[in-house]
Amino acid sequence: MSFSYYGELCTEVYDLTKKIGQSFDGDIEFYQEKLKGCRGQILEAMVGSGRVYIPLLQAGLDVDGVDYSENMLNSCRQHCDSRGLKSSLFQADLRELSLPHKYEAIIIPAGSLLLIENREDSIQVLKKLYEHLEVGGKLLLDLFIPDDLFQASQFEGASTFHSINGDIITMEEKLIKVDWLNQFKVSYLKYEKWRQGALIQTELQRFGLRWYGVEEFKLILENIGFSQVEISADFTDGKKPSNSKQAIVYEAIK
Repeated sequence: MSFSYYGELCTEVYDLTKKIGQSFDGDIEFYQEKLKGCRGQILEAMVGSGRVYIPLLQAGLDVDGVDYSENMLNSCRQHCDSRGLKSSLFQADLRELSLPHKYEAIIIPAGSLLLIENREDSIQVLKKLYEHLEVGGKLLLDLFIPDDLFQASQFEGASTFHSINGDIITMEEKLIKVDWLNQFKVSYLKYEKWRQGALIQTELQRFGLRWYGVEEFKLILENIGFSQVEISADFTDGKKPSNSKQAIVYEAIK
């Protein structure tokens, strides 16, 4: 049993539910359009198993990826290898990021920044990403406000996933803590893998999620040193956020 952010079973479920090239509300198309004019290097932070990363490579962009989870990076490498793509991936704690390149653009898709539970850690990560941008480079990321916050029944539940080889993975979620004042919640996710009726593997994941107000996050970026911060909704330029169920997209310049 492991108690990790993204271990082996967490990664397997991630691969089953967030397939390579699977666009959520047009996010992959949005990032491709925003990055298509880049002539320098691009970094995807919290790259995961490559859902967004691989389509960007296939579009001919020069993209590095970084993630804390070695399991996720191994999966991403395998996906790249199976498609004949050359990957450039780094394992690192983003709070201590020190890569050999400066980037024309850095992206964090899928609200992944919210997985950094501690607010000070999130700010430190954003500072490190700022340092890794070229002057005039841009940060692109999307956030969301968890829309189940006022629906207690959605804080707990069970799901079942079917692997290609016939194995079954069950996942049970239990809410541990909600801190309304400091804007975060913590759940435990218990994964169990079953083969022909026998339990063969189990894993426990601590899953923290922090959320931000729309203007609050803009101020955070500006305090770090970003300028020209633009906010849009639902991966549509110029569309102003109007409700809590929308994806909130930030574009900022160093």
